[in-house]
Amino acid sequence: MDTNTSDPARTSVLFVCLGNICRSPLAEGIFLHLVHEAGLDDRFEIDSAGTGAWHVGERPDARASMVASKHGVHLDSRARQITDDDLDRFDYVIAMDRENLRNIERMADARGSDAEVHLLRTYDDSGDGDEVPDPYYGGASGFETVYEMVHRSCQNLLERLKAA
Repeated sequence: MDTNTSDPARTSVLFVCLGNICRSPLAEGIFLHLVHEAGLDDRFEIDSAGTGAWHVGERPDARASMVASKHGVHLDSRARQITDDDLDRFDYVIAMDRENLRNIERMADARGSDAEVHLLRTYDDSGDGDEVPDPYYGGASGFETVYEMVHRSCQNLLERLKAA
């Protein structure tokens, strides 16, 4: 039974990290930017969330916003925690790392969700790992590295979803 309640004409994608202030807002912003550049705004619903509630209501980390802005990407979201309803609402729930993936999969299994749950770097063809590292405790250069990983992955994810 398909429990997805989003618009069937749109593909809905939720990006998830731990606190929803670094990696998942970057992924949301980058994916929104790529979708807009491709003229596909009407085909996608895009959001982000965190598995933890520490930063609910906060804007993205200033370093994430800075690196995004440097690349012409704006981060307008506010941190929120993933909910059971998200697993009904979104077609794809994309995790940044294995720990968050496991937490999302547990939620999805308990809910009986039809959402496809994947690691973002599943779509990264660079072959240098499967997780997006958390840059929170590092310097600005870590955010640039994460931006590049997320951008590559989001480009490939968009190509796959356009073809679907």
